[in-house]
Amino acid sequence: MTTKKFNLDLDREERMSIGEELLERINDYMGSVGGVRVSPELDVDAIVSFAQRLSFEHPVSAQEAIDHIVEGLTRFQVHTPHPRYFGLYNPRPNYMGIMADMVTAAFNPQLAAWSHAPIAVEIEQYVLKEIAAQFGYSAEAADGTFTTGGAEANLTAVLTALIHHFPSYGKEGLRSLKAQPVMYASAESHHSLVKAARSCGLGTDSLRIIPADSQLRMNVHALQRQIAADRAAGYAPCLLIATGGTTGAGAIDPIGELADVAEDEGLWLHVDAAYGGACVFAPELMEQLRDIRRADSITFDAHKWMSVPMGAGMYLTRHREVLHQAFSITADYMPKEGAGLNRVDPFTHSIQWSRRFIGLKLYLSLATAGWEGYRRVVRHQAEMGNRLRQELTRSNWTVVNDTVLPVVCFTDIRVPEESRAKFVSFICGEAVRSGQAWISVYDMNQEPALRACITNYETAEEDIIALVRLLNSARAQMMNKKER
Repeated sequence: MTTKKFNLDLDREERMSIGEELLERINDYMGSVGGVRVSPELDVDAIVSFAQRLSFEHPVSAQEAIDHIVEGLTRFQVHTPHPRYFGLYNPRPNYMGIMADMVTAAFNPQLAAWSHAPIAVEIEQYVLKEIAAQFGYSAEAADGTFTTGGAEANLTAVLTALIHHFPSYGKEGLRSLKAQPVMYASAESHHSLVKAARSCGLGTDSLRIIPADSQLRMNVHALQRQIAADRAAGYAPCLLIATGGTTGAGAIDPIGELADVAEDEGLWLHVDAAYGGACVFAPELMEQLRDIRRADSITFDAHKWMSVPMGAGMYLTRHREVLHQAFSITADYMPKEGAGLNRVDPFTHSIQWSRRFIGLKLYLSLATAGWEGYRRVVRHQAEMGNRLRQELTRSNWTVVNDTVLPVVCFTDIRVPEESRAKFVSFICGEAVRSGQAWISVYDMNQEPALRACITNYETAEEDIIALVRLLNSARAQMMNKKER
């Protein structure tokens, strides 16, 4: 009889028991999440006390530890899988994505060297090429890498654009360049670009923020004027970032016009389509993204509209050599078993070194749902967005953004302008405090509006109607306060 030396593992019987119990708890959660509060009550003392309840000096049983964390997550988080979570681009994860993360955790493949996890690397490459094809990239030219999320993908875009324009940058750095590189993005672009400018050494002053038009799309004429001014001042324009679905209002920049500017000016065109890129799965929604195939690179997040667990970002490009140019490196300690094979080691192809099998959650989801399944998901959520617009309009709310995406910004224009900020803050606060739904506030052209986004493939008409009733009730409550 062997004696267990460590407490880091369980015997087979315990593993089976814990596994069955956990799967049952996950299934219960997925089936009943619509019945819990969407958002927690933010009692800091209670939350800190719960987090510190388990003492590392006095270990508990595996079952007790699992019960503790399931209870904590049930009580103390915003439930993004809830059908009435109308918030940021955080979806309900599909079950095969959840299973993929469990498989990945158990097998723990190491995706630095091809030879250590060849099937995992090849699965990811297969998925990347299939996604790239959806965006119009040719199989011969397309390349890419999975990332932790859109922020890493956008940073990768900045680095590849710099390497493409300034081959000496990788070895000699920015000080070797004759002119300061600058890049361009809309005022509605994602703030990860600010971090990217800092991370790669350009500094935030290198990021030229171009004003948006009345539809919150990048103003092409303002862009052209800024490029001309920068060239005249001795700067080196190198990168233009378009957004395919802004975080705030779902605006889609005029990608075709921006592609023309990029070609005329010799700029690398990157499209941050982290969320809105999924429009390419549904032909009736992709008109505004039709020219995305002209982009030099694309950011796309599967953990948004493709409903897989965090995080599954992608960087895609139509320049096969640029990732190698940006990240290729040799290290004596890395495995050599695949040295003679015509394959790429992932650590030479991305910012990351050792990393998990990110692509499996998308691979299994596509294998079981197929492109048709995703077409239905995208169409359903777009339909729910349209239904929300209709219900809001019937209840005398005014939709103030214009997008094909299910991102709805709205207000009550009957409220005086000087009171509108306080009004939308009150409505949002009441909705969130109720625990019945989660919405947010977003400034539309410097005027605050309420924002509701359909992120869940389980969100149905009854959830839309329930949200509008909640909003109407909060509005009536505020009006009654005013009258008193």
